Amino acid sequence: MTVHGRFSRSHPLTAIMARLRDPEAGCPWDLAQSFATIAPYTIEEAYEVAEAIDSGDMAELKKELGDLMFQVIFHSRIAEEAGHFTLADVITTLCEKMERRHPHIFGSGTAAANAGAQKLEWEAIKAAERAAAGTAEAPVSALDGVAKTLPALARAEKLQARAARPGFDWPSIDPVRAKVDEELAEFDTAETPEHRFEEAGDLLFVIVNLLRHQGIDAEAALRAGNAKFERRFRAMEALAGPGFAALSLDEQEALWTEIKRRERA
Repeated sequence: MTVHGRFSRSHPLTAIMARLRDPEAGCPWDLAQSFATIAPYTIEEAYEVAEAIDSGDMAELKKELGDLMFQVIFHSRIAEEAGHFTLADVITTLCEKMERRHPHIFGSGTAAANAGAQKLEWEAIKAAERAAAGTAEAPVSALDGVAKTLPALARAEKLQARAARPGFDWPSIDPVRAKVDEELAEFDTAETPEHRFEEAGDLLFVIVNLLRHQGIDAEAALRAGNAKFERRFRAMEALAGPGFAALSLDEQEALWTEIKRRERA
């Protein structure tokens, strides 16, 4: 663990961050930041990493991974200045956790039969860690640790998966599909904007459950749907030229159909 500490303190990136946050000669913008103001950038950088991966652009991925790493350095520097912890502490804690959660590699545990089974063991270790941290005043819930700042679709899927562990789940996909129809009917018959808003949330939540039962990542599926719509809409605009907005809806629909035909040809 000492090696990790030496690395974190001597690396040029930490020196750059220290200089940016120097009280007398630092950058005014960097000095004005806090955990809260930096957090949105951290989330944004994580999404940009995902976008680079989706595009298969390795040069862009290298750049975005660096930007994401810098967020870790930034938060760690703010914490060190306040006396909470250092980057070395972050690295040490991570190393300890990785070793603890891989007993089949770093301990006397036995590797699971496949990646899926190994993931279940990982989740069981995490659940045991959460249980050990519970107290009588703050009992452990199966839903503990699901970040509220996750995208809503991703958080819905995690909440459902966590609730399924103690058995709160449908036994098959058929009742989930029936629940989608039920929630859609309730949305259609909602009489006030407030009720319609509530039912919209229920409908989206159960659609995520439907996808989860089929092994589909709802967040990834919607990203793919967004990308497909954007690609096709831009192709429509290019095909129609400057007069696209003046076309009737039927004419625009005809263009949409043509773009779909070209993609499938």
